[in-house]
Amino acid sequence: MYDIWLNDLARGTASRLTFGPKTNEYPVWSPDDSHIAFLSMRDTVGHPFQKATSGTAQDEVLSKPLGEPPGPTRVDDFSRDGRYIILTATSPETRTDVWVMPTFGDRKPFPYLQTEFNEQYARLSPNGQWLAYTSGESKRNEIYVQTFPTPGGKWQVSTNGGTRPVWSRDGKELYFIGADGKMMAVEVKGGAKFEAGLPKPLFDARIAGGGTWFDVSKDGRFLIPVQPEQAANAPMTVVVNWTAALKK
Repeated sequence: MYDIWLNDLARGTASRLTFGPKTNEYPVWSPDDSHIAFLSMRDTVGHPFQKATSGTAQDEVLSKPLGEPPGPTRVDDFSRDGRYIILTATSPETRTDVWVMPTFGDRKPFPYLQTEFNEQYARLSPNGQWLAYTSGESKRNEIYVQTFPTPGGKWQVSTNGGTRPVWSRDGKELYFIGADGKMMAVEVKGGAKFEAGLPKPLFDARIAGGGTWFDVSKDGRFLIPVQPEQAANAPMTVVVNWTAALKK
């Protein structure tokens, strides 16, 4: 079972945001940092909730499970203006799909990408005009970009496999994990027409189990989990004749 924790980097303190009895995971910050959306397995089928970062309010349902028949649904991103929430939904027929939920009007989610292939890990560009996502349509995962909120055109950004795209805060670069586990960076132009350069490796981002989640701060630093050092490689201190020391 997992729960969501908040870590205050300035104070060096951690506080628990969610509480069981079922798993709560995949946290995503709202644009104004006032809430965190997350997938909760508290019901029969997992779906997204959100909770105020103050921790004082109750959990709020964001969306019910989507798809046909309904399958687990999680939040992948918010638009910067807060008008749209990007969802990944699972169903037996179409596997993983990208859905969009407006935060205005009737707030009814609609499918953005729903095909026979896996489409997931969708992230919006800072200007809200382009949606990057992972798709397995070429028989391996690659990064693609389409227009938003209506899909149109399609540009393949990765050239040798990739997953989990993340935009730089200024929208001039797109990062993703390459098939070889390296962090890749692509220069992009997102004006009237989308253009992408060639992917360039930055560093090895592999941990046990393959690719991982990550994010990029405003100053360009990467926040990425690392594999803890195995206990077998940790130094060990052996104390001999310790009973004699107790008699002193």
